[in-house]
Amino acid sequence: MDSKNSEPVNELADLRDLFESAPCGYVSATRDGLIQRVNGTFCEWLGFKQEELVGKRLHDLLPIVGKIYYETHFAPLLRMQGEFNEVALDFLRADGSRLPALVNARERRNEAGETQFVRLTIFDASDRRRYEQELLNAKKTSDRASEELLQLNSVLEERVSEEVAERMAVEETLRQAQKMEAVGQLTGGIAHDFNNMLAVVISGLNLIQRRISRGDTDVGTLIEAAMGGATKAATLTQRLLAFSRQQTLAPEPITANVMVSEMSELLRRTLGEPVHMETVLATGLWKTVADRNQLENVIVNLAVNGRDAMSEGGRLTIETANVAIDDGYATEHQIAPGQYVMIAVTDTGAGMPPEVIEKAFEPFFTTKGVGKGTGLGLSQVFGFVKQSSGHVKIYSEIGHGTTVKIYLPHYYGTDEAPKRKLSGDTPTGLAEEVVLVVEDDQSVRELTVQMLGDLGYGVFSADGGQSGLRMLHEHPDIRLLLTDVVMPDMNGRRLAEEALQLKPDLKIIYTTGYTRNAIVHDGVLEPNVHFLQKPASVTVLAQKVRSVFDN
Repeated sequence: MDSKNSEPVNELADLRDLFESAPCGYVSATRDGLIQRVNGTFCEWLGFKQEELVGKRLHDLLPIVGKIYYETHFAPLLRMQGEFNEVALDFLRADGSRLPALVNARERRNEAGETQFVRLTIFDASDRRRYEQELLNAKKTSDRASEELLQLNSVLEERVSEEVAERMAVEETLRQAQKMEAVGQLTGGIAHDFNNMLAVVISGLNLIQRRISRGDTDVGTLIEAAMGGATKAATLTQRLLAFSRQQTLAPEPITANVMVSEMSELLRRTLGEPVHMETVLATGLWKTVADRNQLENVIVNLAVNGRDAMSEGGRLTIETANVAIDDGYATEHQIAPGQYVMIAVTDTGAGMPPEVIEKAFEPFFTTKGVGKGTGLGLSQVFGFVKQSSGHVKIYSEIGHGTTVKIYLPHYYGTDEAPKRKLSGDTPTGLAEEVVLVVEDDQSVRELTVQMLGDLGYGVFSADGGQSGLRMLHEHPDIRLLLTDVVMPDMNGRRLAEEALQLKPDLKIIYTTGYTRNAIVHDGVLEPNVHFLQKPASVTVLAQKVRSVFDN
């Protein structure tokens, strides 16, 4: 035979050898599962000769469970889809043992679409089955170990719980003692400062009363002194509220660079000539959102503290920057990570030792001499910043100076704060601009009515919510409702809601000295709410009423 005729023979021999010695089993069967051809690999796995398998039905090589599965799943799936992949079956070997296998099957059809035979490719899954069993055994062992560990943990937790309970009882006793000491210090400081302020007010009013009874009308100085004492008392109250994070805030979008620039001249006059003030304002500074008036007070407060620390003069720097607080720093200081606007006030004064820094934010703690400070400045800063979801940090070195850094959250909105009218004037009103004052405290109600009347407004008054609603029914010309928030029977929020049903265009101002009420959430005013903090001077009352009427 020449070489050309021998090539097809060799190729056929190669293909037969490839078929017989393939690393997987090959079976050709009829549609009913009758085996027509099988390779040597599959015969070797099962321990049969080829002639023993040819002519057998495929499901005869399966155990009972496999036969059922073959008839209910295997054969129907093949008829519906014409193929399937990786079906797990166990084949029976000649010695009765089982061969775990994964079976792929595909029908071969003629041009008429009729099934000619089914080709099965079979893979030995013994190693896979063994691995699965080993994993299952390992999981059982792990579960047992976990259960034993849980039992051990339970015993340990019970013992630790008992130990912690004992320690907590001791710590609670110590904490109560420290709390009483702190309350004593706080109330002592408040009582001392308030008594001094009330002494000025009461003494001034007594002297005014005596002089007027004698016909002496030269009481201007005494009135100013009494007003000064009352104003200091109101300021002390606001600082206490700020420290306790209960003051009412009216946050607005702020560009700190603009605010600091507008304050520069005021700060320079406040600090005096011995202190050289400079600003370092970051380009592209982000906006933040905060109560502008309170933030200005904070900066002035820090600047004055810096001036007082530089007894012989020095340099005070106000700096702004964009900063990012990472997770580590945020976790350490219990704040939210993210982007912040930083405002720093730095002086070149004496600096503070670590033990002073630790107490710097405590109320009534001060290193200044008697009569030179209340000890509430930094505690007010701390309370305001925390209530504004921010962070404050002191950095100081003896002999070199101190830096106080305030971090306020980056504001991503596009809203602009309304332009403010910086004026100390006392605007007046018209008689046809009628105001209804609802206040349950008679003295406060009468004084408020008198102040509004002196400002030129038409005024009615009521001592509660129900009488206020009656006034609105009887006097349809009322245009503005000035109501206390905390009142018996009907609070100011409910009164306002019912009043707006009677008169939808009614303007409303809430006033209170108590911050935890229906018009604020976490100390922040609800949107579009007008608020007047008690006590309010004639000028503050006049400006608020005028702005609401003109809005």
